[in-house]
Amino acid sequence: MSVAETAESTQYLTFKLDDELFALDISKVREVLDLTTITKVPRAPEFMRGVINLRGSVVPTVDMKVMFGMSMTEKTVNTCIIITEVTVDGETAFLGALADSVQEVINLDAEHTVTSPRLGTQLPTEFIKGMGRHDNGFIILLDLDKVFSSEKLVAS
Repeated sequence: MSVAETAESTQYLTFKLDDELFALDISKVREVLDLTTITKVPRAPEFMRGVINLRGSVVPTVDMKVMFGMSMTEKTVNTCIIITEVTVDGETAFLGALADSVQEVINLDAEHTVTSPRLGTQLPTEFIKGMGRHDNGFIILLDLDKVFSSEKLVAS
């Protein structure tokens, strides 16, 4: 692989929500935690499951499945919280994202990504950075800053 090809390759953390495979740019992921106690916040939107204590810091935690119109995430041995770093209104914040399971970190070259189709997905397309081809299937590449935009967090 040449240096030019390497520069166009991006690492993604893949995770599952129901039977769908999603991916986040690894540069936005800080760590992956086993499911821990989530403290509910009164009058929070349904997708906002509450907050967790991360080494003394309060981290809001959202249910990605509920955000995307799926059923609420159930607690299983594989359920985890992906700690992400997002930019909301020009400020950096940490958010926890519930996922059914984390799969692996993969490299995707630009040639293995395509723009997302406008139909055939439950997600609003503004959340989707593109589709990645991997292992004879597709992975939905999420634009994390748009998923957690202040408009989305306030609208619900």
